Amino acid sequence: MKQKAVFFKLYENNPEQRKIGKIVESLQNDGVVIYPTDTVYGMGCSIMSRKAIERIARIKGITPGKERFSLIFDSLSHISEYVRHLSTPVFKIMKKALPGPYTFILQSSNKLPKLVSSAKKTVGVRVPDHKIPRMIVEQLGYPLITTSIRDEDEVIEYSTDPELIYEKFSYLVDVVIDGGYGHNVPSTIIDCTGDEPEVLREGLGDVSIIL
Repeated sequence: MKQKAVFFKLYENNPEQRKIGKIVESLQNDGVVIYPTDTVYGMGCSIMSRKAIERIARIKGITPGKERFSLIFDSLSHISEYVRHLSTPVFKIMKKALPGPYTFILQSSNKLPKLVSSAKKTVGVRVPDHKIPRMIVEQLGYPLITTSIRDEDEVIEYSTDPELIYEKFSYLVDVVIDGGYGHNVPSTIIDCTGDEPEVLREGLGDVSIIL
């Protein structure tokens, strides 16, 4: 029988280093983790773990490579490794917006695993304004693959209560982080693969950032 997930309580202003270390250890061992962000709770794994990426796809009932996953970074400094071309105007917008509740769609580089890159060879990029996922990424040394925990087929709000999230996912994932109540509004998605940035979804981030 699948082992029950570990439930960690962490405070955003001062996350316990010991617990962050345990979470990183799980990710290094093909773990799948649910964590808070500056928008909704996310489910993710290390970009280096094919096994964990496939598990997330199974949990969400999607085909790897068909769904566009996003990457969580701790800062802007490593993004250029995973995207093909980052123009100066786009970088300026990202610098203004991040860390923050935005997902930027960019052309993906060959460094991105095939399971992650969409058919369009694009990827979403996030630097959330939340200490917990950024500390995890910093300690892991790689970006996290991330997707929302919502089932797109269900007409429900995003889950905001970590205890209810744990109840639902405790036998599907390895770690659930309780970082307090989450938002139920997702990030604003900005597509930067064309000539002009285009807002694909208006979420928590103010769209005037691209004007």
